[in-house]
Amino acid sequence: MRKKDKKSPTAHHALSRRQFMAQAGAAAFTLTILKPGLVSGTQANSKVRLGVIGLGGRGSWIAGLFQKHGGYELVGAADYFQDRVEAFGAKFSIPSSKLFSGLSGYKRLLAAGLDAVAIESPPYFHPEQAAAGVDAGLHVYLAKPAAVDVPGCLVISGCGKEATAKKRAFIIDFQTRANPIFIEALKRVHEGALGELVFGEVVYHADCPFEQWYDLLTKDAQNPENWMRAWGLDRALSGDMITEQDIHTLDVMNWIMDKPPLSAIGSGGLKARPKIGTCWDHFVVYYQYPDGVGFQFSGRQFKGHGTPEGIRNRMFGSEGVLETEYGGNVVIRGDHFFRGGKTAEIYEEGAANNVAAFYKSITEGDFSNPTVAPSVQSNLITILGRKSAYENRLVTWDELMKDRERLVPNLKGLKN
Repeated sequence: MRKKDKKSPTAHHALSRRQFMAQAGAAAFTLTILKPGLVSGTQANSKVRLGVIGLGGRGSWIAGLFQKHGGYELVGAADYFQDRVEAFGAKFSIPSSKLFSGLSGYKRLLAAGLDAVAIESPPYFHPEQAAAGVDAGLHVYLAKPAAVDVPGCLVISGCGKEATAKKRAFIIDFQTRANPIFIEALKRVHEGALGELVFGEVVYHADCPFEQWYDLLTKDAQNPENWMRAWGLDRALSGDMITEQDIHTLDVMNWIMDKPPLSAIGSGGLKARPKIGTCWDHFVVYYQYPDGVGFQFSGRQFKGHGTPEGIRNRMFGSEGVLETEYGGNVVIRGDHFFRGGKTAEIYEEGAANNVAAFYKSITEGDFSNPTVAPSVQSNLITILGRKSAYENRLVTWDELMKDRERLVPNLKGLKN
């Protein structure tokens, strides 16, 4: 699916944000003028006219959360596939004139009279589409991961700053950072509840969530549309499992430390599941932080035969231990005990909280956009681990930040 490079699993390019946009085929758009109330916050009952890009399972699901919130009006949508567009339009009563398909369908959506856009497309497209949304003067709600490579992360970072300058909201959707129990536990950690930090454990163990596409790719791996449906099995479209999925638990590690690691060294491969696609089925990475604090990370996407599944973090300190589980318990044990609680509803509640926060930012005029910087940093941490594993060597943070390699999928033959 991706272009081959004998020296690296990615193609190497050095490029600016504008060059990235040009190569991705993005175009600048005329500034969309919002209703005065949506800028100043003086009309608390104004509805935000929202369009959605990416109408797969999560795109359709999160559109329902926007609708349920009550502060949004779903007015348009775009997806590569016409069948998804039609199904979405029927579900949310959107006229066909505001429904767009093909690779460039999102461009027509952004010019269709929106106030805001929610981007739920495959991660490779996020920088292109988010930058186009900001250029169009829209508020942007972006799914994680923000990008699949360092150049894409830099684009998103620039988008956040540009959105703030234009007085527009830009939010990246992580459910853990919107959960009150996680928020309180991490606040206590940052206040010293663990004492001196010693070391951490980071785990994301799960079956492969893309098994439904195995047969399709086995029958016809040459059809580029099949890869668009099975994007989670394509390295360039998804960023591989460590970036697309494991970012949830590595983001908690980043939240704990509140700074980037010094280096990472890792390994991994595709060994336990069928050799379908270009993504690996496991990663094991050691992250080294300042002051001798290390983290052991492991992630798998194959059957565990009854072993524990889940998204879990443990941080050991001289005075206590933080234990977190996405969808499970959050607790601090030790000298500064914190019972925390269960987070069973975090998947929907976290997203709903972010949907509400996005609306509040828009209507109250808070365009500080605080989710962008930590989300981009977590994204870069996944890429650091991935690069170290792909190249089977230690990679430093400073080296990563100079990296301009791009993951480039094969989009040849897809309809525009």
